[in-house]
Amino acid sequence: MILDTQPPLKTTIVGDQLEVATAGSWTAVRAAELYELVEAAVRETPAARSMTIDVAGIRELDTFGAWLLERFVRNAIERGRDVRFVGVPDHYRDLLDKVGQTNRRKPIFRDRKNGLLGAIAIVGRWATDISGDVVTLVATLGALGNAFGRAFIRPRIFRLTSAVHHLDRVAFQAIPIVLLITFLIGGIIAQQGIFHFRKFGADDYVVDLVGILVLREIGVLLVAIMVAGRSGSSYTAELGSMKMREEIDALRTMGLDPVEVLILPRVLALVIALPILTFFGSMAALYGGGVVAWLYGGMSFDIFMARLQEAVSVDHFKVGMIKAPFMALIIGAIACAEGLKVKGSAESLGLQTTASVVKSIFAVIVLDGVFAIFFAAVGM
Repeated sequence: MILDTQPPLKTTIVGDQLEVATAGSWTAVRAAELYELVEAAVRETPAARSMTIDVAGIRELDTFGAWLLERFVRNAIERGRDVRFVGVPDHYRDLLDKVGQTNRRKPIFRDRKNGLLGAIAIVGRWATDISGDVVTLVATLGALGNAFGRAFIRPRIFRLTSAVHHLDRVAFQAIPIVLLITFLIGGIIAQQGIFHFRKFGADDYVVDLVGILVLREIGVLLVAIMVAGRSGSSYTAELGSMKMREEIDALRTMGLDPVEVLILPRVLALVIALPILTFFGSMAALYGGGVVAWLYGGMSFDIFMARLQEAVSVDHFKVGMIKAPFMALIIGAIACAEGLKVKGSAESLGLQTTASVVKSIFAVIVLDGVFAIFFAAVGM
């Protein structure tokens, strides 16, 4: 083992020139020691017009050591000194040259923008993105309508097996999780209603709250959000993977329409599935509310059912069920459109899948608000 008898870094003033002598091992093994020496030299070095760094005494040099020397050089240049290396061994010259040429671009300083103009620019970009999404959604719905029209005229071209397969995935396989979550949500709504109505001696009105809220709003909205997160993301990931593997381009090459082969069966299955899931989800939520009303509020099932028949009408049930297929159509169209936007990388696939879920949930909530205004206007 060779011991270093000279200090790794030594500075000497000769007239108006600063001479820096290096020695020993400049590797990552001695990172902490070398870093402290360089930092101390940068702080304590007096002003000088020029500086030389003698590296002839360095026995071992790796990228870390070269970066420390380069940092020393750049700090001196920032202070207005002329810096040069001397005694550079041939086997270290390429390393020092490479490090010296790295990251030499000057930092770009951006002018400060007016805060108000920046906010307006952000709103403008958002408006542009939203308008682009709306155009894409309308184009997808138009392509779906065209494909559905061709399938209606010529039923043999419709992929019935694919539609049944997707119906099983998005409807029947999703029933357990939908029942569980809606049951819990119905119970939570009933518990909160009983807790607050009890203060006014109006425990029975919790049945009105659960019945109307679940059948008109919460049932279909909650199920649609679950479907957007479960099935919508699945559609986007599947189509995005096909796009990455160029399977969709292969379909076009064979003269097949990807909308007719891939998108139409998926969207149609979703349009059929969401009303089914909404029905089961609403019933589970009502049952959950009845269980909590019995356990927490001391209300028997007979009283709960009698009160429920008085509080709700067929119109409340119709409102929720009418919304379901429209929400399914929007979720399916957005999910498939985002899947076709995937470029060719795993990152793009992840971004478009996330965008699909976010946009679908946003569109479902907006559509629910539009329906609420419409049904209020027609008296339902």
